[in-house]
Amino acid sequence: MNCGFVALIGRPNVGKSTLMNHLLKQKISITSRKPQTTRHRITGINTTEAGQIIYVDTPGMHGDGKRALNHYLNKTADTTMMGVDVIVWLIDGLFWHEYDDIIFKKLEQAGLPVILAVNKFDKIKDKDDILAFIATAQHRYPFEHLIPISALKGNNLDQLESLILKLLPEGNLIYDADQITDRSERFLCAEIIREKLTRRLGDELPYASTVEIGLYQEKPGLTKIYAVIWVERLTQKNIVVGKQGEMLKSIGTDARLDIERLVGQKVYLQLWVKVKKGWSNNERALQSLGFNDM
Repeated sequence: MNCGFVALIGRPNVGKSTLMNHLLKQKISITSRKPQTTRHRITGINTTEAGQIIYVDTPGMHGDGKRALNHYLNKTADTTMMGVDVIVWLIDGLFWHEYDDIIFKKLEQAGLPVILAVNKFDKIKDKDDILAFIATAQHRYPFEHLIPISALKGNNLDQLESLILKLLPEGNLIYDADQITDRSERFLCAEIIREKLTRRLGDELPYASTVEIGLYQEKPGLTKIYAVIWVERLTQKNIVVGKQGEMLKSIGTDARLDIERLVGQKVYLQLWVKVKKGWSNNERALQSLGFNDM
């Protein structure tokens, strides 16, 4: 069968995580409307009779941002492209962004087969525009395939997966057939908490928050989790906690419900909010908080 790794790349907020979740028919990557929600390399594994596709969701590639966290995100995306067999480049609609020029250069360096997936094509009123765009794209880069999709609605995803499989090398299964990701439940729980935090407070806390699991204890009938939400300033802590602790309580409730679905049993979740000044611009702090994918 055909087996291999596929990097999902693109600029921030084009739908890479949504695409992987729909391809897997299971939520692995967290999503929000806030750009750069994905901060780590997330692996999702889809095994069928035809083969095994190992999708690697990556942080959005961007050119701006001088903080250590921005450098980490770009480097994670870059290193992921070096260890895969196929690249799926996801773009949003029928236009090129300035960041896409950066991606063109990286693709030329990688020298791998690339599928261009045009996302949100269902929102394009004149479908002839898609054909014109595809013709233009073929002059810019020698894509193996170009395909319009809707990551959110699932349009053309079966066709996309079929194209991917044909480009993967023949070989034996890399992961067990029933494995869906190589990430631990502990990691996924931290991501779920961060998703709820980002969705509720994305405008107030764009990149100045992260989540660290202090205790993860599984017993029959109950999983106990203690987690810390790290922010950079006291004012941010006050925002996360909210009036009389209501915001933190809401974040915890939202996260607990999703975590219970993940682990398949009741969850006791305790959240704290702590301040670590300047953590997003400190490489040592980043490593201590789990930013060590590379």
